[in-house]
Amino acid sequence: MATKVQLAQRPEADELLGRSPLAALVGMLLDQQVPMEWAFTGPYTIAQRLGSDDLDAHEIAAYDPERFAALLSEKPAVHRYPGSMAKRVQQLCQYLVENYDGDAERVWKGVDSGKELFKRLNGLPGYGKQKAQIFVALLGKQYGIQPDGWREAAGAYGEQGSHRSVADITGPESLAKVRAFKQEMKSAAKNAR
Repeated sequence: MATKVQLAQRPEADELLGRSPLAALVGMLLDQQVPMEWAFTGPYTIAQRLGSDDLDAHEIAAYDPERFAALLSEKPAVHRYPGSMAKRVQQLCQYLVENYDGDAERVWKGVDSGKELFKRLNGLPGYGKQKAQIFVALLGKQYGIQPDGWREAAGAYGEQGSHRSVADITGPESLAKVRAFKQEMKSAAKNAR
């Protein structure tokens, strides 16, 4: 899966995201109610605090929940809500252990359609429709995982040349464009009320 990404905007965190399927899934899971860079730096921070250069689904799934929550709460916290996100990360890892033998890449490896890829991602704990669509787009646009129909499965996030989500971030300039798009959407939603 090794690829070059700039989601965290920190070389060491992006290096992990580029080579670790589990780190990418965890980063996407953390991407809510915090800046994208903070969310996608989370997997690197967790790995460092576990004394490792990667995340291991078996280790995280088996970790004492209180100790894992404390690990994510250390300053600087991995997320604005470290306790609840620690629980979600553990649930994701437990699901991966039970359904994919702890191998996050198996969620998409060998999938022959975008529809099936979306279905698998949408079935992950903490992944709803939007998060699953964004991750399908991220896999297709940046990781080269492009089963037939992946753009359709990703919905608007799969559009070529769009700047809607983390799937479109390839550096500081595209990050600014995605931020501007999100602000426009928030403003439009607010004005519609």
